[in-house]
Amino acid sequence: MVDISRLPAEARQRRRVELREFLRTRRARLTPADVGMPAGGGRRTPGLRREEVAVLAGVGVSWYTWLEQGREINVSADVLDAIARVLRLDPAEREHLYLLSGLNPPPARPAERGVPDAVRRVIDAWMPKPAYVVDRHWDFVAVNTAARAVFGYDEAAHNCLVSFFTSARHRTEWDDWHDVARAIVGHFRADAARYPGDPEFGRIADDMCAVSPEFAAIWAEHPIGSAGQGVKVLDNPEVGRLTFEYTSLPLPDLPGHRMILHTPDAATDTETRLARLLAVTV
Repeated sequence: MVDISRLPAEARQRRRVELREFLRTRRARLTPADVGMPAGGGRRTPGLRREEVAVLAGVGVSWYTWLEQGREINVSADVLDAIARVLRLDPAEREHLYLLSGLNPPPARPAERGVPDAVRRVIDAWMPKPAYVVDRHWDFVAVNTAARAVFGYDEAAHNCLVSFFTSARHRTEWDDWHDVARAIVGHFRADAARYPGDPEFGRIADDMCAVSPEFAAIWAEHPIGSAGQGVKVLDNPEVGRLTFEYTSLPLPDLPGHRMILHTPDAATDTETRLARLLAVTV
């Protein structure tokens, strides 16, 4: 949590001004009718009044006024959530309110909706290069045709981690399989640490330990790593060695999801080999 009292006076003043303007503009975009209250008369400005927000959020009018003024008062996550609900803040606005109020935003909730069509269009437009999207548990949620041909990935394959350790294809095709396996386990363990309250990571790890001795041995060593970008090398039985540079991009509107985009290594003939592979498999 940011200790506002330790900020320079100028920074505290800027925060107060931004918090005041942020809450004022969010009040102004709502009408009493939007929240089931009578319109009444004598309104000099549009939108909800401070006292109406306070009543609907279950806080004192004076306290809410002090909050808008940016005074150094005690705030809690429950109260901020109540205000966010009354003002109908979206996730980004709710996070902004937390930050301006000096609290760390709560962890983003897992996405409850499917992958937007716009995201699917991006990975489809990445053709003829491989691209796919996984959620925070490493389940496939969108895969383009090239990724199916190159890696054997598909939404039906369910989980990237499970696929890597249980597929005979991956065992034979990946260059330096054991090094890749260790890196993957380290990345998965690091992801699990970001969601300490999510039991699904533990369930996946337990299941993997039961079905894959290699996974169990690496998991017990507690490797930690990350994979924002890197190189993947595979020996495809149809066209030979394929070398890709990849980049992993988070999707802010889908918390925990990431898009992995692959580009053929320009120093190799991967692009030509990929074209041949797609010609015989698509």
